[in-house]
Amino acid sequence: MTRKAEQSRRWVESFERGKSAIFSCKADPRLSYTMYVPPSVDEPGAPPPALIVAVHGSSRDSFLEFRDSLAEFGRWNNAVILCPLFPIGIFGDNQGEAYKYMVERDLRYDLALLAMVGELEARLNCTFAKFAMWGYSGGGQFVQRFAMLHPERLWAASIGAPGVVTLLDASKDWWVGVKNVAQTFGRDIDIAAMRAVPFQMVVGSCDVETWEIEVHEGHSTWMEGVNDSGRTRIERLQALRNSFEANGIDVTYVEVQGAAHDRLKCIGAAKDFFARHMPRGG
Repeated sequence: MTRKAEQSRRWVESFERGKSAIFSCKADPRLSYTMYVPPSVDEPGAPPPALIVAVHGSSRDSFLEFRDSLAEFGRWNNAVILCPLFPIGIFGDNQGEAYKYMVERDLRYDLALLAMVGELEARLNCTFAKFAMWGYSGGGQFVQRFAMLHPERLWAASIGAPGVVTLLDASKDWWVGVKNVAQTFGRDIDIAAMRAVPFQMVVGSCDVETWEIEVHEGHSTWMEGVNDSGRTRIERLQALRNSFEANGIDVTYVEVQGAAHDRLKCIGAAKDFFARHMPRGG
């Protein structure tokens, strides 16, 4: 092996395998991601890995926490874990909510996530035609809306305790409803494709604080009807479940007993859910 090849091998082993370094997104360097890559990726003859995307909440501190929490699952289930980072204040305005709603000025967060998946495919020399998603709190908002826009890319989705939900209501504009999705995103909601995705919705049975999820007029995300889906996260997630089921979309609903707004007490339910739906052979 040449010196250059040896250096390249060490780089990959040190920074692109296991719990990886943090990389800027080539498609938009304002955004970043980290990953967990299991040893099986480099084993000759091993089946191709599956992919699970885990999306952080408003504080962003779960960005690395989710990678670390899902690493063991990824190791023993031949799954790569991809964790995007969508920083607060990308446009210098201290805005931290926009990623949850998929669009901010000229930035489409859903397309940025797909670009990260493409970069990961190039890094690992494999294809992720479909992947699973987990998100909690603000990340749960991201996952539910990404799943509405791109269900054909998902083999499973677990939506954890979103503070605000988008119902499949064609009488109300995005993001309270889905009336103007085609005009906003250039594509319609594909209910038939959503029916093909296994969905889980998970929340703590004691997740009843409302101070963070009440949206008042004058807030950057205020819309008429924003608070109509319920008072607590539990009520709002139940409203989302009902909206999905009314459209023929199956949902596995889980309340984690004794848990408040605690992502690490809820992520176990997501792991169990993904284990049941893992694609065979990657």
